[in-house]
Amino acid sequence: MPDADPAPVADPAADPAAEPAVEPAPQHGPGAVSAPAALPGTDPREAVRTVFGELGEPPHVPHLPQLPARGPGADPVGRAAALLVDLPVDLQPSGWRFTDAPGRDQERARSYLRADLDELAEAAEGWRGPLVLAVLGPWSLAAAVELHRGERSASDHGARRDVVASLAEGIAAHVADLRRLVPGARPVVQLQEPSLPAVLAGRLPTQSGYGSLRAVDRAEVRAGLRAVVDAVRAAGAEPVVRLAPDEPPLALVREVGAAGVALDVARLGAHGWESLAASVEDGVRLWAGVLPAVAAPPAVAALVDAVRGPWRRVGLPAADLAGVVLTGAEGLQDLPPDALRGVLRRLREAGAALAEASGD
Repeated sequence: MPDADPAPVADPAADPAAEPAVEPAPQHGPGAVSAPAALPGTDPREAVRTVFGELGEPPHVPHLPQLPARGPGADPVGRAAALLVDLPVDLQPSGWRFTDAPGRDQERARSYLRADLDELAEAAEGWRGPLVLAVLGPWSLAAAVELHRGERSASDHGARRDVVASLAEGIAAHVADLRRLVPGARPVVQLQEPSLPAVLAGRLPTQSGYGSLRAVDRAEVRAGLRAVVDAVRAAGAEPVVRLAPDEPPLALVREVGAAGVALDVARLGAHGWESLAASVEDGVRLWAGVLPAVAAPPAVAALVDAVRGPWRRVGLPAADLAGVVLTGAEGLQDLPPDALRGVLRRLREAGAALAEASGD
C-alpha cells in the first residue's frame, strides 16, 4: 500500500462516458421491508433461513446475513476486506491493517463469506426478486483500515485511491457470485458509509487519539463514491447508500447517482427531512430505518408514524410512501437470537400498514 501522494482522482460525474452501462429497473413493491444489518448468533444456516422465512416473499427484500459474533473476519470491516482485490490486509492489535501479503485473518474473512454464500444459495433456491448485499463503503473502509505505518488509510491520497478501485472491483465480483448462486436474484448493494460525515468534516481521529485527520476534499469523496456506485450499476445491481443520521450528506448521495438512501429517520431533524425530501423528489428511494434493536419492538402505528408524520410535514405526496422500504434503524446483532423472528414479523406488519397509508 503506497504512502505517496499521486495525481488527483478525476471526478467521473464530469465525464459523460463514465455513466453506468446498466440501469436497474425499480424492484420493490408497496409495503416492502428489509433488514440488511448485522444479525445475532453465529450459525449462518439458521440466520439465512430466518431471513428467508420472514422476508422471503414479495414484496420484501431479504439479504445476505452478517454475523459479527463469530469474531474477527465476520465484522463489517472484515467482510469488506474479504472483497478487496490485490490489497492484502491482516488484523493487528489496533485493528485491520494493509500488509505485504495476505494473512490468515483475511483468509478467515473470505472463508466466512464463502460459507455464507453457500448457505444463501440453498435457502434462496428459486428466489426471484431483490436481494441485498451489505458492504462497508469505500470511505468508511478507508477510515477503518490502517496503512503500514499505522495511520488510517483515509490520511493518504494514494491509499484512498487504491481502496476505491479495489473495493469497486471486489463488489462487482461479489455481485457476479450472487447472480451465479441465485440466478433469479436482482442484486441490491447497500454501501454502508457511517464515517462519511467525519471524512468530509475532518473529524476522524488520528490513531494516536491526540488529533484529527485533515478533511478529504468533497470532490474527491464524490468521485470515489461515484466510482463504486458506477461499478455496482455496471454489475447490474441497484446501489443504495446507508448513512448515519447525524449530518447525513444527502446531497452527495444524489450527486453520485445512488438509487436509494438508507438511514434512521427517527433521528433526522427538520433540516435533514428537507434534504431527504429533495432526494425523494429527485427519484432516490428511501430505505427508512424505523425498527430499534429491542426484543419488544414498538407498536406498528409508532413505526409507521416515524415516516408518515415528517413525510407529510415536508410536503411529500402520501402516494409516494408506497416506494419506501422499511428497515431496522440499527444493527440487530445484540438481540437475543430467539427474538429475531418476532422483530422481523413486526417490521413486516409495519410495511403493510405503511402501504395502506400511501392510499390515504
